Amino acid sequence: MQKELPIVSPDKFHDECAVFGVYGHEEAANLTYLGLYALQHRGQEASGIVAGDGEQFCIQKGMGLVADIFHKSVLEKLPGHMAIGHNRYSTTGGNDLKNVQPLTVNFALGNLALAHNGNLINAQMLRHELEAYGAIFQSTSDSEVIIHLIAHSRAGSFLSRVVDALNQVRGAFSVVLMTDNGLIAARDPYGLRPLCIGRLRSSWVVASETCAFDLLDAEYIREVEPGELIVITDQGLESHHPFPKTAPAMCVFEYVYFARPDSRIFGSEAVYATRKALGRQLAQEAWVPADVVIPVPDSGVPAALGYAEGASVPFEAGLIRNHYVGRTFIEPEQSIRHFGVKVKLNAVPEVLDGKRVVVIDDSLVRGTTSRKIVKMIRQAGAKEVHMRISSPPIISPCFYGIDTPTKKELIASDHSIEEIRKYITADSLAYLSLDGMLKSAPRTPDQYCTACFTERYPIPFTRAEELQLGLFETAR
Repeated sequence: MQKELPIVSPDKFHDECAVFGVYGHEEAANLTYLGLYALQHRGQEASGIVAGDGEQFCIQKGMGLVADIFHKSVLEKLPGHMAIGHNRYSTTGGNDLKNVQPLTVNFALGNLALAHNGNLINAQMLRHELEAYGAIFQSTSDSEVIIHLIAHSRAGSFLSRVVDALNQVRGAFSVVLMTDNGLIAARDPYGLRPLCIGRLRSSWVVASETCAFDLLDAEYIREVEPGELIVITDQGLESHHPFPKTAPAMCVFEYVYFARPDSRIFGSEAVYATRKALGRQLAQEAWVPADVVIPVPDSGVPAALGYAEGASVPFEAGLIRNHYVGRTFIEPEQSIRHFGVKVKLNAVPEVLDGKRVVVIDDSLVRGTTSRKIVKMIRQAGAKEVHMRISSPPIISPCFYGIDTPTKKELIASDHSIEEIRKYITADSLAYLSLDGMLKSAPRTPDQYCTACFTERYPIPFTRAEELQLGLFETAR
């Protein structure tokens, strides 16, 4: 008997978060605004900027998109030669203004602001310990744990306190801290989330992705290495490696979907080239006779171009995306079938009518959207619809800074490819193999985290952490 398949919910992982920082520029807040604008794809729930002049911090943050929050009048309230910013999609902590970053405090050693991309798997245990010692938390975000660890540390210097705090947390962190004296940026020893360094004339900038540098005409210098901590002050940039060395486990899904195609992450070439390589490899592994190759826009475009090249089949834009759909939309009565997809995508009959169509998407999470897309393409007259996915089946949730469904909501976790094919009503369905994906990525296979495809997590969980991951609020 065929297992029951899900019939609702979106079919994509949610983006995580973006961090950005600038030091040594008279328009630091304006540059941070532009950097966050370029990194909007990494979080659309909320955004914040903290600027400093060496004596005081000024903060502005709000719910919504960067351009809706930071008008000229708002940015004028953020003076100073240094600033950090954050775009948020919640992975721990609720969707609430109190959880919007950067988080700021004033304590014995001065002002401190923090922006964090990632997720801490031992945050709940640390929080309970800190509360037992009298810590009062202002948010439900796991990132606030880092601030309290710094404040409670008995280490001597401020930098030593930061190192002490970050050595106590487990999980993924790419963090940017701002103090009265400068910026500190650090990346966890596994390098799970990206973080890079740039120069804008005499100023320093750090960002989750290099696309933020391009908008500013800043020069990309290098990535922050896994396990590296950098300090930026008037004396320049200092590099430290204060964390226990371990094998890197960079998130391969950044290449598949999360990072912007024009960014360089993990010290390699642009993401675009890797996504095309994924498509070419997919054509080698799962070729099917076809008349046209179309992407699911926008994330499926590079892989579809690669597949079309590898399969020698024409590439066409058979689905058109509406780029102006807001985050809230009043839906009509259920009489309009598949409305949720139709408002974002529309098929082009002139491209599809009478054709054998290969549809390329970067991933298939729940299958609900793919099912509606296949039906839409058939309604446009396609003779055959073959779905091809430029990554392996997703069988496990992520605990390192990506808001993913639970295991039981992932369609590939307990359904065969044939069962999924029947559910989405495609004529055929094929995924890129794990070996094929890793072969197409720039680094060696052992340098990536593939937990969502393999259930092999690079950071072993303690029993207490397993309980946290089931009980702690799900949201950054």
